[in-house]
Amino acid sequence: MNRSNSIWSSVDWVMIALFLFLSFFGWLNIYGAGYNFEQTSIFSFSNRAGKQFVWLMTALVMGFVILLIDEKTYDILGYVLYGVMILILVATPFLAHDIKGSYSWITIGSMSIQPAEFAKCITAIAVAKYMGRYEYRLRTWRDLVVPFLLIVVPMLIIMVAQRETGSALVFVAFLLAFYRQGMSGLVLLAGILAIIVFVVTIRWSILPTLIILTVIFGRGAWRLWHKPLVHKVILTVCFVVYIGIACGSSYAFNHILQPHQRTRIEVLLGMKDDPAGAGYNVNQSLIAIGSGQFLGKGYLQGTQTKLKFVPEQDTDFIFCTVGEEWGFLGSTIVLLAYLGFILRLITIAERQRDTFSQVYAYCVVGVFLMHLTINVGMVLGLLPVIGIPLPFFSYGGSSLFGFTMLLFILLRLDAARVNKLH
Repeated sequence: MNRSNSIWSSVDWVMIALFLFLSFFGWLNIYGAGYNFEQTSIFSFSNRAGKQFVWLMTALVMGFVILLIDEKTYDILGYVLYGVMILILVATPFLAHDIKGSYSWITIGSMSIQPAEFAKCITAIAVAKYMGRYEYRLRTWRDLVVPFLLIVVPMLIIMVAQRETGSALVFVAFLLAFYRQGMSGLVLLAGILAIIVFVVTIRWSILPTLIILTVIFGRGAWRLWHKPLVHKVILTVCFVVYIGIACGSSYAFNHILQPHQRTRIEVLLGMKDDPAGAGYNVNQSLIAIGSGQFLGKGYLQGTQTKLKFVPEQDTDFIFCTVGEEWGFLGSTIVLLAYLGFILRLITIAERQRDTFSQVYAYCVVGVFLMHLTINVGMVLGLLPVIGIPLPFFSYGGSSLFGFTMLLFILLRLDAARVNKLH
């Protein structure tokens, strides 16, 4: 009884308040996105808002049950859960139906479940368990091999077997935890350079890419002129690797990516103007957001929303409903709430007293930050449309349960920190 009382007194209620605000305001906007003058009650299970309310209530129960589970359970069962998750991910394409080219949804009766949403949480637990070992130290690149594999395996299964690129890319967010544990910033710079190489190669061909790489590595060679031979060898290997990335980018873009994925990237990079095709979603989204002006058209008064000009308006493009009905002011309040949410997550991560909890916390920070950045970025036309939900806002039980698990396991670990020594 005393232990239970200590949990409730130690839990971060500020974070729970932010969770409740985002979840319930998201639910209201899901109702607004699908509303028409003949709409049934917001609680009716015949519409999406009614279903979301049931899932939200279930998520709340799930969250508070998680708070009652002993925090050591996640560390003890980390690898077991990971193994089960991999089996489910491998089985999913054989059990799932083709939904817009993706095989990531398992249908059970009248419900559909996307295992990839839960894989993020379980992968974070497995990575935290490995890096949280007493003898583990992140000193060289060899110490990153196993954690990288723990991330890459589910990522490749989701991307290749399930053909769900958006969910797979989110796993890159775990690199934030590696960086916090001591991974060199050069790794992040190398990743950014790889993205630049991909964009330049796709947008302007491989020749400008070769020129940029020659200039960058040429300056590096000049500075290493008097350094030991090993430094020059490493620089040469890196140069060859990036040449390979440039050639691989061209091949992947033309032969691996699906036609609709290539078109979306071409529209984003200004290589193609397709307002009635691949650019339609973003174009209509921008019209909806712009029409809201400063104060918005009013709740349930959005014309772009009511006339269903914006596809996926209660899932991937839910933020345009906020912009249209609540305007710039409402959108700013939502983004500030998310900012407070992310900053609070970082605060929680920094005050953890053991490596397992801190690694898991920064995995959670990375996942939420990437979802927020990509979703809002694609709605505003700043990033390609890859279809990932806005946390706690987008319609869907799987995403809501997945985000709830991520958050409340962290809150459970955080509540237990008062009983741990530095």
